[in-house]
Amino acid sequence: MMHNQRLVNWVLFILLSLIWGSSFILMKWSRQGLDGIQIGALRIFFAGLIFFPFAIAHIGKMQRRKIPLVLLSGLLGNLLPAFLFAIAIDNKIDSALAGILNSLTPLLTVILGALFFKTGLQQQKLIGVTIGFAGLLLLTLAKGGISLQNGGYASLILLATLMYAINVHLAARYLKDLNPLRMATVSLAGMAIPAAIVALQQNAFAPLWQSGIGRQSIGAVALLGIMGSAVATVLFYALIKRAGALFASLVTYGIPVVALGWGVLDNEPVSGMQVACLVLILTGVWVANRKKGEKSEVRGPKSEERAAG
Repeated sequence: MMHNQRLVNWVLFILLSLIWGSSFILMKWSRQGLDGIQIGALRIFFAGLIFFPFAIAHIGKMQRRKIPLVLLSGLLGNLLPAFLFAIAIDNKIDSALAGILNSLTPLLTVILGALFFKTGLQQQKLIGVTIGFAGLLLLTLAKGGISLQNGGYASLILLATLMYAINVHLAARYLKDLNPLRMATVSLAGMAIPAAIVALQQNAFAPLWQSGIGRQSIGAVALLGIMGSAVATVLFYALIKRAGALFASLVTYGIPVVALGWGVLDNEPVSGMQVACLVLILTGVWVANRKKGEKSEVRGPKSEERAAG
């Protein structure tokens, strides 16, 4: 039974890595006819719109005291990061630097857990997270390095990453008893309202009445919202509930593996150094979550009760 549970956790991990790793290609297509703010607003709007009918049915089945926390989770995990990333993209922050900062999520999750959520600082997990991050850093350098041009906007990516880490602990500690589908539908439907307001202010729906690239961009961002936000959020909450905060946050380490796969399909050259870096990243994920370390973990009274294995 335990083996089957861990297998399901890894399946969820791989699915999330595939979805979020593929989101970058959809963002690239979206930018052909939309700017960053429009993409951020439409992404959350379409994600919430697809969930709105379900949210109406689910919100009545939630404890009232949990609803504000669910909406806060949507704010920290989806809405605000979408706009922070959008602003950084509009100011042409180096994508490699953005990827490195986004991949700080697991490390921040460990640190915040130890400082504020009483999860304990387990040496094995910290070593695994550090190994994975080192692999990501080396992979970025192997692909051409990092440009600090417009690097001031890197603080926005860092802030978004911090929000991701806080949201992971929020969901793991205070919302773990909720059904992941109900939680995702209510949180994203709630965020669709402010996203729609921003989209209208930014005239984001105008490409619908255009031909060619404009409509294609709307289609790409709609798919990004439905898959990259709506479906992914359900899977992410399910993974947090099943495997805990840290393992869920390590999905950010799976993203470059998928991105490199897209590069292979697009006939981009792949070096032995890049493959070695990917192996290092996956080794870090394995070390952080191997079953052997569970016995020595220092846990708080309400910290994670399951490990991914």
